[in-house]
Amino acid sequence: MEKTNNRTIARNTLMLYGRAILMMMIGLYTSRVILNTLGVSDFGIYNAVGGIIAMFGIISSSLSNATSRTITVAIGKGDIRQIKAAFGNLKVVYYIMCFFVVLLGETIGLWFLYHKMSIPADRMDAAFWVLQFTIFTTVLNFICVPYNSAIIAHERMSAFAYISLMDVILKLLICFSLSIIPYDKLIIYGMLMVGVCIIDRIIYVVYCNKRFPEVHAKPRINKEQIKDILSISGWTLSGNFAWILNTQGINLILNVFFGPIVNAARGIALQVQGVMAQFVTNFQTAINPQITKSYAQSNFQRMHELLNMSSKFSYLLMLVMSIPVLVEAPVILKFWLNHVPEHTVVYLRIILIYSILTTLSNPLWVSVLATGQLKKYQIYDNVIQLLVIPISYLVFKYLQADSYWVFVILLISEILEIFIRVWIVLPLIHHQYSRYIREVILPIIGVTVTAPIIPLLLNGLIGQEFYNFIFVCIFSVLCSLVSIWLFALNHHERSWIQNFAKEKILNYKK
Repeated sequence: MEKTNNRTIARNTLMLYGRAILMMMIGLYTSRVILNTLGVSDFGIYNAVGGIIAMFGIISSSLSNATSRTITVAIGKGDIRQIKAAFGNLKVVYYIMCFFVVLLGETIGLWFLYHKMSIPADRMDAAFWVLQFTIFTTVLNFICVPYNSAIIAHERMSAFAYISLMDVILKLLICFSLSIIPYDKLIIYGMLMVGVCIIDRIIYVVYCNKRFPEVHAKPRINKEQIKDILSISGWTLSGNFAWILNTQGINLILNVFFGPIVNAARGIALQVQGVMAQFVTNFQTAINPQITKSYAQSNFQRMHELLNMSSKFSYLLMLVMSIPVLVEAPVILKFWLNHVPEHTVVYLRIILIYSILTTLSNPLWVSVLATGQLKKYQIYDNVIQLLVIPISYLVFKYLQADSYWVFVILLISEILEIFIRVWIVLPLIHHQYSRYIREVILPIIGVTVTAPIIPLLLNGLIGQEFYNFIFVCIFSVLCSLVSIWLFALNHHERSWIQNFAKEKILNYKK
């Protein structure tokens, strides 16, 4: 059974990786084409007006966590009546949220558009229609969150891959069609994007209707379950707001003390970090449902194995990708940007180290989310995140510290948060501290210390920057793999890799 589940994790991870790479490549291309076709002004209007409804994305994300947890726990228990009851309650919650989206969008949203936004008078009608399209797509996305959560809970990641392929093809067609459409391109673009959203949502709903019997459940009200969903959503929402205040607060403090160039440098560093972190997120998305199902089945031994596996391999995956970037950051940024804003290299290196550490947090978060006991976890987490802002302010104001110190403070706060998360979460799931340290912390420390040594020593050995970069990348991967084999893999994992390699070699010889 566990071997089957591990194969499912591997297959789903590959599916999600393919999806991410495809969407990233086509997304970069389409964003450039849309910018050129619409022009800077209309492109800015589209993003600015869409930002009016963006706050609902935070609420949607919070509800999505509670939704995934509710459906996955019900599936883990294997009671079809409970699964249907959960889905029926979720429909009620999301219908209510859709009502509030429309109400607030058509009142406060319209007022903000006409009285607070700076939009040329001749483009106000187009902006109005963009707002209407945004409200409509937000409602569609809300309605489909339970269906998307059901796909993840049932671990049918291939559905996301195939539907995403269709989605990006349709968006490519929109890019090409805009250049030949004679009407207002901003309005047509918004209308066509709504069309793509409608097609996507219809396919998701039809797919779920055919494969998952629980989605046929009628909307119903179970006060206890709805209270549980809203409680989890509320604590998750508080964490999202704390994260936003932390992120925007850092932006504001850097701007106040050092000016906009520093903000630009931070933005570039975050773009690189975001692309790399997406690969780890895909691996964790594939494994998260099984962590929750194991808790629902009271299979704590399996849950502990999955938590340790997700934590260790997420960290190692991010580390392997980050070492060549950390070593060759100046060259990479130079090739990418030509003109690199000051401080970008330092920011990128510290943010990448921070990002490597954050990979340990998601498995712990999924584990505590499975228990539904978020209060203590979220209070400590929120307080530490929010303390970064006043501490940074005091350091800059009274110690005249360099701008990179805000990221050092952020890094220290993440290390503190990891200790607190481990302290809170492991007892809730009956996990031993000693086992977590032995199976996760000690192996990753061994790899972290040894893997970068040779790449650092070899850096600069070849004079030409490009060839030196390739040289460092190759040795970074090789040294990382050797270190992982020696320090991170246990006997069972080494045996599995050896048997898998032997099997492939024998099949190839045949």
